Amino acid sequence: MVAVVAAATLALLPAACGSDAEDTAEAAGGQQQEQSVANLPEATTHGKLPNAPADPDPQAATDGEVLHPTRELVVHDAVDGKAIARLPVQQISSPTWVPVIKREGDWAQILLPTRPNGASGWIDTSGDAVESAQNDFVVNVDLDAFTLEILEKGQQIGEWTVGIGSSDSPTPTGRAYIIASIEETVNDYSPIVLPLSYHSDSHETYGGGPGTVGIHTWPDDSFVGKANSDGCIRVTQEALDALTKLPLGTIVNIV
Repeated sequence: MVAVVAAATLALLPAACGSDAEDTAEAAGGQQQEQSVANLPEATTHGKLPNAPADPDPQAATDGEVLHPTRELVVHDAVDGKAIARLPVQQISSPTWVPVIKREGDWAQILLPTRPNGASGWIDTSGDAVESAQNDFVVNVDLDAFTLEILEKGQQIGEWTVGIGSSDSPTPTGRAYIIASIEETVNDYSPIVLPLSYHSDSHETYGGGPGTVGIHTWPDDSFVGKANSDGCIRVTQEALDALTKLPLGTIVNIV
């Protein structure tokens, strides 16, 4: 019995040593993975993701689902694909809310606020790292008609004449969304500015920022029905009051 027990103990030793080695390797692998994720660019209006998938159908309607990461999430280029970015909890001091444009089980394809315009990515929504909400609002901007309308569940609840970008600095077209709501403290042209996920095609930077296109008012109504902005959409105070009530992540279709 002693001999058998001794033999059994010796037989277990290599396995125990091997387990320590595997634990060490696993810990090292986890640290490398964390470092790799930390090195990914942030998906914000300041970022650029040239290899991000393009919005597959900018004219398509969505189901209205919007997502908020409760902790930083990894953005992939496909379902369970290559990691391309980190989606932070906040965007420009506002909570991050992104619209879902496609679903495949727990994976959601979302629009991103980075360059190029229309960039998208996939996030894993399983677990408790993502908060989901229903957004029944959509904003439509018709550049030719100089109009902006707000729809709720497909029904128009407001329409206004707006100002748009000039021929030298045109307002970009596509499926954008509201990424933040900022109380303006530097300039006096608008009390609130609503940055969009889109960027100017003519300005790489503007005012020290990344050339983010936004919606805002103007000191007077001289802009109404005119193409004379640097790419932003100028609206009346009444329109801005209505727009600021919309949830972050609201789609803004610009055609």
